[in-house]
Amino acid sequence: MNTKTQISIKENLVGLIKNFGDKTAVSIPDFSIQQGEMLGLVGNNGAGKTTLFRLMLDLLDPTEGSVEINIHQDDGNECILNPAKCEDWKQYTGAYIDDGFLIEFLTAEEYFNFIAKVNNIAKEELHNILDKYRDFMGDEILNQKKLIREFSAGNKQKIGIVGALLNSPRVLILDEPFNFLDPSSQNHLKQLLTQYNKETNATIIVSSHNLQHTIEISSRIALMEHGCIIKDLDNKNQNAQKELNEYFNA
Repeated sequence: MNTKTQISIKENLVGLIKNFGDKTAVSIPDFSIQQGEMLGLVGNNGAGKTTLFRLMLDLLDPTEGSVEINIHQDDGNECILNPAKCEDWKQYTGAYIDDGFLIEFLTAEEYFNFIAKVNNIAKEELHNILDKYRDFMGDEILNQKKLIREFSAGNKQKIGIVGALLNSPRVLILDEPFNFLDPSSQNHLKQLLTQYNKETNATIIVSSHNLQHTIEISSRIALMEHGCIIKDLDNKNQNAQKELNEYFNA
């Protein structure tokens, strides 16, 4: 596929089930995520959020059902990809789930260069992309002459998030991105994600235990419980807050 072509992507979860032994971690009969949505995924520990992300990124095989990625190009061509059977979706996707995504024996610069090389990003282009995220990274990541494993948990988080953004993804998946970040960095991240969505119309899917941050940035919120999506809330005017507060305070 031509990465220069303007595309829209729709993610469909179809009869998606993941069992671990006799425990069902995810059970979603039908759920669609449209291009340009800012989807917040919320729920208590064990709700199935991370397992769902791993299924969407083909890091786990479903027990039943599938993840379907419908790619529509501006020239009228359309195709449906199954992540388990085709890898074309990867060029449009950025993700950071945990520090297992990092290569800790590299420096931050080496890690970014590695991602750039995989995605055919020229050095000058990489420099320009990193410039856009310097406020978020601060002065503690680039030019530090130390390996990723030597960084604090918060700075590892920043490296992972910036790495996920390098290929200018049409779909960005972040699991607990506010973890380990100080309040200033959390606010930077909220602004960064909101601006990226506005400028690119990219789909951004974020799971977070920080309910307030999720409500502030999301146009739609899915509430998970025991592997199921029990509420699908329109949040364009932050009108989901009352319903979510009632659920988590119950």
